[in-house]
Amino acid sequence: MTYVAGSTERIRPKRFHETPGLEDWRVVGEGACAFFRAGSFAAGARLVAAIAESPGIGDDHPDVDLRHDGVHVRLITVTDEYYGLTERHLELAREISAAARALGIPADPSAVQTVQVTVDALARPAVVAFWRALLGYQDRANGGEDLIDPLRRGAPFYFQQMDEPRPRRNRVHVDVWVPYDQAEARIAAALAAGGRLVSDADAPSNRVLADPEGNEACVGVAGPPDPAADRPAR
Repeated sequence: MTYVAGSTERIRPKRFHETPGLEDWRVVGEGACAFFRAGSFAAGARLVAAIAESPGIGDDHPDVDLRHDGVHVRLITVTDEYYGLTERHLELAREISAAARALGIPADPSAVQTVQVTVDALARPAVVAFWRALLGYQDRANGGEDLIDPLRRGAPFYFQQMDEPRPRRNRVHVDVWVPYDQAEARIAAALAAGGRLVSDADAPSNRVLADPEGNEACVGVAGPPDPAADRPAR
């Protein structure tokens, strides 16, 4: 969880992307994310230290992943009632971007994505209970249909209610959330690699693809400029 002085009012992805000064960031399935291409582990560590000293951070912190070539940062509020973005994330995102600029570390928004596993279930509570126990995950915002890694490292699982059996389609698929300005290129690459478009009924916020053997995946977009296509972060 994160804390920034200011409002805790919940916001949609569109509001985040319309706010000036947040060009380094993209809202994907798991909050507002940025990747800062530090070029070395040492340079990335300096950015992490600067983030830790940011005046906007209180007792709660952004999720920070330091790797040899850069730093991935995620902003998201996680409570029993809510899993998503708030007003206070706007200023914290600006502060983190400013710290990166001061260190000469550029952002690479194209490197941002999150992945979610979706399971179609007829007896959803029983299926959720199994995966909760197997993975050691916990419910997301007490919703009963999503599970998240308590360490916030593994891919979340979403359980979609089915009304009747679907014997001719897979019941487990992958959701790939990509930046709104990267979706078309990612879909084109998947199609060129042998995939096919199953459905674009919910485009541009969601499109269903399949690999050459029919295994499905959804490409999701959160907060594109088109207000009709806006949807909250999952």
